[in-house]
Amino acid sequence: MRVHTAAMAVGCLLMAAPAAHAQDAKPYDEQLMRLSEILGAVHYLRELCLANDGQRWRDHMRTLIDAETASAQRKARITRSFNQGYRSYSRTYTTCTPSAQTAIERFMIEAVELTDALVEKAP
Repeated sequence: MRVHTAAMAVGCLLMAAPAAHAQDAKPYDEQLMRLSEILGAVHYLRELCLANDGQRWRDHMRTLIDAETASAQRKARITRSFNQGYRSYSRTYTTCTPSAQTAIERFMIEAVELTDALVEKAP
């Protein structure tokens, strides 16, 4: 699990740094929004399942936003995706279930895949 966390954090930083001053839509925005949504869902689900992560996933999101966004509009869009993931799963799961654990595992895999793809697209 730590490998996935580290890979996503490093990938987010590497992918986001070159775009820090850009304000327009990016060709990788769809993947970035999906990654943001996943981070929100994982933040909620890991908290629900008592993973004791504290604010780790929210902090990853904050780092990504700080590195990626130059405009308030872009920041709001990325933040909306994170919040959508969080809220969506908070309506679905009120207790940690095997299904919630499976969702976490699948999200972690997808997040690593998205991060790898985003890093490859970084200029």
